[in-house]
Amino acid sequence: MITTLAVHGYRSLRDLVLPLAPTTVITGANGSGKSSLYRALRLLAATAADGVVAPLARDGGLERVLWAGPEQVTSGMRSGLVPVQGAHKRRKPVSLMLGFATDDLGYLIDIGLPVPGPSMFIHDPVIKREEIFVPPLFRPSGSLVHRKGGTVTAIAETSSERRRVHDDLSTRTSMLAELGDPQQYPEVLNLRRLVSGWRFYDSFRTDPDSPARSGCVGTWTPVLAADGNDLAAAVATICESAWQQPLTDAVDEAFPGTTLEVTQASGLFSLEVHQPGMLRPLTAAELSDGTLRFLLLAAALLSPRPPSLLVLNEPETSLHPHVLPILARLVHEAAARTQVIIVSHADDLIAPLLDAATTDDAVRHHQLVKNTGETLVEGRGLLGAARWEWGSR
Repeated sequence: MITTLAVHGYRSLRDLVLPLAPTTVITGANGSGKSSLYRALRLLAATAADGVVAPLARDGGLERVLWAGPEQVTSGMRSGLVPVQGAHKRRKPVSLMLGFATDDLGYLIDIGLPVPGPSMFIHDPVIKREEIFVPPLFRPSGSLVHRKGGTVTAIAETSSERRRVHDDLSTRTSMLAELGDPQQYPEVLNLRRLVSGWRFYDSFRTDPDSPARSGCVGTWTPVLAADGNDLAAAVATICESAWQQPLTDAVDEAFPGTTLEVTQASGLFSLEVHQPGMLRPLTAAELSDGTLRFLLLAAALLSPRPPSLLVLNEPETSLHPHVLPILARLVHEAAARTQVIIVSHADDLIAPLLDAATTDDAVRHHQLVKNTGETLVEGRGLLGAARWEWGSR
């Protein structure tokens, strides 16, 4: 389980550290930074898999996503006694940092700009530093694998000596994506497997051309695709697992008398929905937006082989309030098998999740607020802030 998530310099997240639980609920008003936090987590996963250029390009480029406020925010600025001010030119190097820690390993990545030169790609982001370390806090003495520029060094298994294992790693590619030798750097392989298992579900498309409304190739599908294009196969997989009855019960509770069926023709699976009073089943293309979205979320949460981390961003979109407690129950039950982060502002979804906590550590609730342009956690002062160390380049 991820115990801590840290972001520095991404949009309004100047320096945010969040402790996580089996279920972590992120709430806040519009513009408080919820979407920025979600995007930062997606960026962390994409960077570990594909490098930094493409994910940040989709976000508008590094300079567009960097914290745009002053490098130092004083108490006077926060209180309004002193105007928000700072140098127009950064005193410190451009830096976007992302990190997380589990019980066993910690990871951080520091992204910046290349050294100025004649290249036309001087605005492309590059990886300045990566660290895999002994948690909970980074210390140079606790570094297991260290990457600076293109050079990677690691602690030898048989001694505490550091050895160079790579000299020309591309600064546009994460070492999690490139290095996979289980003998030389097992920590890298373990973290890559962890991060590659994260799944993000954000605003499933429900328009007429939505991938979820079409049939799909009939293959075993234990984890629903991010866009729901394999919904029929995912439902069929659930129906041949121990989670068939929970799916049946959830659908019947949300839409009384409704049942699901997956049909097959020429190797393609199609989802059919039987509803009371209808003389024929409805296909996915005929379902209402809310019904389709609920089925997608149910398929994601009832995965027979759940991902290591499941992140839901505003899943309440298009759903009727009466199904939100049902969705909350599915989230709560899923958290017994995997870690769940849910970003929402729907009280009908949030309240049951908080009430379902059986221990103080089972559910964490972070309410985000905006102060002086910066995203903070409501009610958490300096003394209550979670700890994190970034180290230096």
